[in-house]
Amino acid sequence: MSGPQPSGAGRGNWKNLAPSQADEDAFDYVKFRNTAKPSGYIGSVANMVKGALGGGILGGHVAYMKAGIAVALPFNLIFGIYMTFCLHILVLSAQILYRRTRVTFMTYPDVGEAAMACFPNPKVAKYSKIFRYTIDIIIGIDLYGSCACYQIIIAKSIKQLVENLDKDAPEDAGRDIRIYLAIMMIPVILVCLIIHLKYLAPLSIVANLIICVCIFLTVYYSMINNPTFGGMKLYTEIYNFFEFTGMIVFSMSCSGVVIPIENNMEKPKNFPKVLLTGMTIIIVFTYLVSFFGYTGYLEKCESPITVNFPMTLWAKLLKGGIAIMIYVTHALNFWVPFNLCFYYIKFLHDQNKLFMWELIYRAFFCFLVSIVAIIFPNINALMGFLGAFCLSNMAFIWPNLIYLMVIWQRPGLGKFRWRLWRAVILMGVGVFILICGTIVNFTELMSVFK
Repeated sequence: MSGPQPSGAGRGNWKNLAPSQADEDAFDYVKFRNTAKPSGYIGSVANMVKGALGGGILGGHVAYMKAGIAVALPFNLIFGIYMTFCLHILVLSAQILYRRTRVTFMTYPDVGEAAMACFPNPKVAKYSKIFRYTIDIIIGIDLYGSCACYQIIIAKSIKQLVENLDKDAPEDAGRDIRIYLAIMMIPVILVCLIIHLKYLAPLSIVANLIICVCIFLTVYYSMINNPTFGGMKLYTEIYNFFEFTGMIVFSMSCSGVVIPIENNMEKPKNFPKVLLTGMTIIIVFTYLVSFFGYTGYLEKCESPITVNFPMTLWAKLLKGGIAIMIYVTHALNFWVPFNLCFYYIKFLHDQNKLFMWELIYRAFFCFLVSIVAIIFPNINALMGFLGAFCLSNMAFIWPNLIYLMVIWQRPGLGKFRWRLWRAVILMGVGVFILICGTIVNFTELMSVFK
């Protein structure tokens, strides 16, 4: 086979093997990909939308309530465009690194480590492993935190169904939500002991269909409850804006799935079209739940959106369906961060007993997630914190930093170093969201101790 061959490089062993642009272009990474079932355009878009449509979108209406409609509507779009561009340059950086390092696949941590390891300044390159560990930790916090959010959604749905409470019942009515979270602990641990995704993946399709039904019913009930669209606040306070920011970013983000989707595409060069289409659908869905959810229930709206629906037969079936499907989705989301953590832990134990240790650690990590949910049952603050602290890094700051390191030497920073200034501005916005949003949402999380 003519032309450059795959190098076999990987974690901790990245080198720039393309000193010139011609050498870089000579390696066709697509040709060496042995993907069993590569996805086309429609399949890739569907996977991207599926990656974003989780429990987060069911809380967008509370984010709108926090900020006010005149602030939320434009900033929802601004953050969506901002995220789309950042994810575009993240995948573009990955495709450049495939050619430079002669590899065919990478994960998000791989891309970050390779970008820094191949940076021409050795004083920067020596921190590549630390950068990788940082990415691993933040991804783990984000996905384990999402699992805690899912547990709270399940508990709130079950509590409402068991106690037959409608949306107008006082927040402290009935049993404490923590009781339901504690009761759920064993069933949640059991489903997380499932090691193979093939047993859970088909049910995720049903989960996405149920969420689509939730979006439709949100619009329907909004038209019934508030057909004139009256009573909405135009704006609130700056403090509330940072609560909104974290929650709305959490609702839209698919930063953890874009690189795996590109890796599995039949025609990776079409990824920009996939990203644009997928993010457009995600933004529209977020708008529908957020705007109509806030319109229909105003200041009384709660997360998830389904607890606001009336206690009719069909609505109860939907609430139960959401609880069951989020239960399955929780196990799917748990799989990724657990494997990330277990990679480091498994070397501490007898390799002949790894299966036993994997089950033990699965149960232990799931137990810790449940404890977090019990301690911090405020789902709005938890989603806001994850959006501000984790996703501002994953979706805004790191993509720009990675892209800057990748293009630093070739093609360069451009006339007047415009690529540098663009990255500095975009990273600056991300850092501002990270600091202010994290402080505000962490303060809200800590309010449980007051």
